[in-house]
Amino acid sequence: MPTKMMILVLLGAAAATAADAAEGGACEGGSAQRVVVTVRGLKEASGVVRVQLYDGPGFLKKGAWLGRVEAKANRSEMTMCIAAPRPGQYAIAVRHDANGNGKSDWNDGGGFSRDPRLSLLNLKPSFDKVVIPVHAGTTNVTVTMNYRQGLSIGPLG
Repeated sequence: MPTKMMILVLLGAAAATAADAAEGGACEGGSAQRVVVTVRGLKEASGVVRVQLYDGPGFLKKGAWLGRVEAKANRSEMTMCIAAPRPGQYAIAVRHDANGNGKSDWNDGGGFSRDPRLSLLNLKPSFDKVVIPVHAGTTNVTVTMNYRQGLSIGPLG
């Protein structure tokens, strides 16, 4: 028969696993399709990480995202979950507001689904370069963050 201590340890482990699976997100509540985004290569464990879901017509247009989730940056790799309205073709854009001031600064980073190559002259890839299929159930995506490094932009290290 389990003791109270064993039950508390098991409940704590289950809660930690659930938190690790989606540190920020809108996937609780029964959405039929969700995108679990693993954000890799965060510069530092500070500030805010924002994941936005777009369709083709609204891609990167101000306020045209279909879904948006935020979480405090707490390690170099985070997993976040975002619900999609229906199966279809979508793009993921990730922003790391490193100092959490809500503004785009030199030290902030960004990334997209399918990890397109970025440059200071091309910070916004086309939808075709970042589109991913989202089906009913869970779609997993990894986004590698890019940061400005002198006159170039790319993943750290």
